Amino acid sequence: MLNTVDARGRSCPEPVVLTRKALEQFPRGVQVILDNATSRDNVKRFAESKGYKTETTMDGEDFVVRIAK
Repeated sequence: MLNTVDARGRSCPEPVVLTRKALEQFPRGVQVILDNATSRDNVKRFAESKGYKTETTMDGEDFVVRIAK
């Protein structure tokens, strides 16, 4: 199971910063829970720029971005 970053209620660039810190600690991957499309897109763009693969699903109103090598 991936470690989870809960970035709901946070505005950019904070979700990207939290994701970066989590990937430094867990370089194999994490999942990030977000509540808006802008943060989702920014987190995906950041992760993909670092060579990670991303997969986005919905959990109710929230986006769940799974990031893995």
